[in-house]
Amino acid sequence: MPKLDKEEKELVESFDAGEWKSVRDKDGALKRYQGYARATFRKDRRVNIRITSKDLEALQKRALTEGIPYQTLITSILHKYIHGRLKEQNL
Repeated sequence: MPKLDKEEKELVESFDAGEWKSVRDKDGALKRYQGYARATFRKDRRVNIRITSKDLEALQKRALTEGIPYQTLITSILHKYIHGRLKEQNL
């Protein structure tokens, strides 16, 4: 078995713990993520923000769960908020 780095080990442990879920609507999910990818390449402005390390790590983990880059996740959250489509979740 090849030697795994820390991130790869975490992925294997997550999978073994049953934390991964099958996608019900694979075609729909694929279209959604393709839309995210297209939107990523259309960006024409840059914004720099300060964020706590803890929040950034949480965003990166959430993005990994979603299978998208964390910057795309942040953009998506901002876009949904601006357009009134961001729904609050009780964590």
